Amino acid sequence: MEEIEFENRVKLARVEKGLTQEELANLAGVTRQTIGLIEAGKYNPTLKLCLSISQITGKGLDELFWIKKGLRI
Repeated sequence: MEEIEFENRVKLARVEKGLTQEELANLAGVTRQTIGLIEAGKYNPTLKLCLSISQITGKGLDELFWIKKGLRI
């Protein structure tokens, strides 16, 4: 099975909200390293974490996360 690759705009949403990685991590209940990995596209967060980041940043899930173009599911 082909691995699905995701892209995100978490860093942009975080910066627009005026939050550091540490602040977003604390609000979401994860480590700063986890936020850094998500922003770098090296970690696919759980749906629960995606929803938390969405609520904190005030952005919809579709604004923050999407499947990389060109891949079939």
